[in-house]
Amino acid sequence: MAKLSGLQREVLSLYRQCFREIRKKPIESRNNFKNYARAEFQKHLSVSKKDFSTIEYLLRKGQRQLEMYASPGTRNIR
Repeated sequence: MAKLSGLQREVLSLYRQCFREIRKKPIESRNNFKNYARAEFQKHLSVSKKDFSTIEYLLRKGQRQLEMYASPGTRNIR
């Protein structure tokens, strides 16, 4: 298996963090969170691996969204 670049590791780490946080949500809303997280990552699959500024921007945006949705007060997502 090829070694991952630093940015690839960061993206994978964010993805894993998202799914760890989803496990803390109420059972009835977990599927909504999973679908949302997958859709957000799939939306940006076409970004080139060499487009570092866009990837870094999306990572920062994803971290902010994760912090917002990880709060205990957020019980569901649409």
